Amino acid sequence: MSKAFTKESDDAPEDDLPADRVLPASTKNYITPLGWRRLKEELYHLVHRERPEVVQVVNWAASNGDRSENGDYLYGKRRLREIDRRIRFLTKRLEIAEVVDPETRESTDQIFFGATVVMLRGDGSEQMVRIVGVDEIDLARGHISWIAPIARVLIRAREGDTVFFRGPEGEEEIEILEVRYERIE
Repeated sequence: MSKAFTKESDDAPEDDLPADRVLPASTKNYITPLGWRRLKEELYHLVHRERPEVVQVVNWAASNGDRSENGDYLYGKRRLREIDRRIRFLTKRLEIAEVVDPETRESTDQIFFGATVVMLRGDGSEQMVRIVGVDEIDLARGHISWIAPIARVLIRAREGDTVFFRGPEGEEEIEILEVRYERIE
């Protein structure tokens, strides 16, 4: 069957995501103000800059005649599908987003979304993590998703508590040294 007559699934964007970025069914998409801005900026860029440029190239390539062997046309159409799929994905994510600003949260020693947590790992090393939305994960900066296994163990614990995390290397004892709510950059 020709690709022209197949319909992409509405859930296709979720299917392409790694497991740690897929939202659990019927949950809110918690996100920090910075994450919200980044998604909005990406959506704006795709809709107002990148997509119009690709459409212009595809129109030019289509006017050149035979489309079956026209690389600019074929690549452009494929790129348009990718852009449109990403636009649909971003639009859906922003529609269900619930912006939570850790900076405005009342002071508490309990861990919730947006917390910056300093913890003592089982191997004796200190680690700092920030609990952010699934679209904001950046392990190099210590930003972990609120649905990540380690975050699920930490959430609701308090400063000074010891929690147990069952990871790939077995069970690990983690002591929570500090809990802060601050601006995430």
